[in-house]
Amino acid sequence: MSNHLQKPDSGKKLKKLSKKEKLHFITETLENFYPEVPIPLDHKDSYTLLIAVLLSAQCTDERVNKITPSLFAAADNPGDMSQLDASFIEDIIRPCGLSPRKSKAIHELSKILLEKHGGQVPESFEDLEALPGVGHKTASVVMSQAFGHAAFPVDTHIHRLSQRWGLTNGKSVEQTEKDLKNMFPEVLWNKLHLQIIFYGREYCPARGHDLNKCIICKTLNP
Repeated sequence: MSNHLQKPDSGKKLKKLSKKEKLHFITETLENFYPEVPIPLDHKDSYTLLIAVLLSAQCTDERVNKITPSLFAAADNPGDMSQLDASFIEDIIRPCGLSPRKSKAIHELSKILLEKHGGQVPESFEDLEALPGVGHKTASVVMSQAFGHAAFPVDTHIHRLSQRWGLTNGKSVEQTEKDLKNMFPEVLWNKLHLQIIFYGREYCPARGHDLNKCIICKTLNP
């Protein structure tokens, strides 16, 4: 995506931006670079998305996408998944890391979906977060990407960029989520969190960060 660097030069030699200008610059730049943001985890419905997001904890999306075809070939719905042995699930998902914990969670939540939710993924934060292995971030991804509800999932990457860009000084992802929600209009949340992830991977990595290639850091920190 090197053509992104040929976009109009947003390094406007701005010495200091007001908070309003900073937020406008960030959203404008991200929209310019990533007008379309496909969901990075391959899935076909809310259940397969839930499982993929659960697997992505401490694992790259790329690796998850290599594992889920085998898993979903064996079971792609709560009924079939609950019939599998947790050890069978664990063998398939081992490359994703934390396989004992994740396989147990997948097996148990599938049974709970059958017993309590008619085999459907519930469309509420409360019910999602009550499922084994599903924390607030995972629930936020499902609520935003599967059901279209406004949410701002914050992972370690968004937390890091938000600090680097001076959007938060929170020491936790929970505080960062609260700060970002207060700063950006709700209508932007679902798309913006994906745009930040894509931008961070390509231009603002934790290691090997090149200020000359990262137009946001270059402008916000002249």
